[in-house]
Amino acid sequence: MPKPKLPSILLLFLCAALVSAGPAAAQDISVGEYASLTGSEATFGINSDNGVELAADEINNSGGLLGGRKVKVVVEDDQSKPGQPSAAVKKLINSDKVIAVIGEIASSRSLEAAPICQEAKVPMLSPGSTNPTVTEKGDYIFRVCFIDPFQGTVMAKFALDTLHAKKVAVLSDVTSDYSKGLSQFFTEYYKKNGGQIVIERSYSGSGKDKDFRAQLTAIKAAQPDAIFVPGYYTEAGLIGKQARILGLKVPLLGGDGWDSPKLAEIAGNSLDGCYFSTHFSAADTAPKVQDFVKKYQAKYKTMPDGMAPLGYDAMMILADAIKQAGTTDGGKVRDILAKVKDYDAVTGKITIDANRNATKSAVVLRVDGKDNKFVASVAP
Repeated sequence: MPKPKLPSILLLFLCAALVSAGPAAAQDISVGEYASLTGSEATFGINSDNGVELAADEINNSGGLLGGRKVKVVVEDDQSKPGQPSAAVKKLINSDKVIAVIGEIASSRSLEAAPICQEAKVPMLSPGSTNPTVTEKGDYIFRVCFIDPFQGTVMAKFALDTLHAKKVAVLSDVTSDYSKGLSQFFTEYYKKNGGQIVIERSYSGSGKDKDFRAQLTAIKAAQPDAIFVPGYYTEAGLIGKQARILGLKVPLLGGDGWDSPKLAEIAGNSLDGCYFSTHFSAADTAPKVQDFVKKYQAKYKTMPDGMAPLGYDAMMILADAIKQAGTTDGGKVRDILAKVKDYDAVTGKITIDANRNATKSAVVLRVDGKDNKFVASVAP
């Protein structure tokens, strides 16, 4: 008996469904991202994620990768908490089957997640973790930002040569690998080149300490010319307010952990005239920077801080590596990432060195109300 034939209208419907579904959905390239979207450093994660998503939109609108495959960014919120980055990355790798991971800004959270990516041989690309030990976790771990030995040197040199500060106090976060590393490298260069660290004090970050008056009182008694505060914006803003209340009028100096729109909200005008190093200035007239600023404002209705272009650059460099590799195979993508040279990124030309760190310039900005004014660019 011949098999019954499907009505022609049903055949047409099935064919149309197959064409519309196509292989595209199954062939999406899943890229994982873990970020502090909530919690004490939420602006870091939100803004770097904005940059990642902006880049993914551009890639997909330009035809995707590897013959038209779309990039699908799978995002996990690590809540700015210890323990969450490892859980997030395990889910991304084991459940979501991502081919690479972007994250984090905070060095402590990258250090927690990196060994998991390394063991799974899934490339991890940090947008903004500057502690040197992050990429020491393995040959699948990369970053698109400069590292603390360079950033610490930039600010120590700035204190000596531009501010002519011969005596500096250091107030650092003992719970943060970022803060401890940046403090170390600042101090090494500063002392080696004739500066005097007159006092060192510490606090516990991530919202644990909010009263810094005891440390600042001791610092005031030491009479420094400047105070180096290598922490995050959440504490730096409070430290600035409390320093001024106690009559400390010297400039405070920081690193890229200050780079957040929330800094001025917390500090008011107490940090006006203070300085920090970071990766990017929206005032840079370079066409690539201004093009990014325009696209970012159009999508998010606000100006980008330094974390947004880092997320954008990380996604773009990863996409370029996938293109060059011609595959999503982790080992082959890793090999291309290791060879990045003079990549023309929004945050400057990036070359990945033998330790998988980015060699690139830094900028120094001066706090001025809600705006940060460009002061200098420092080449590596």
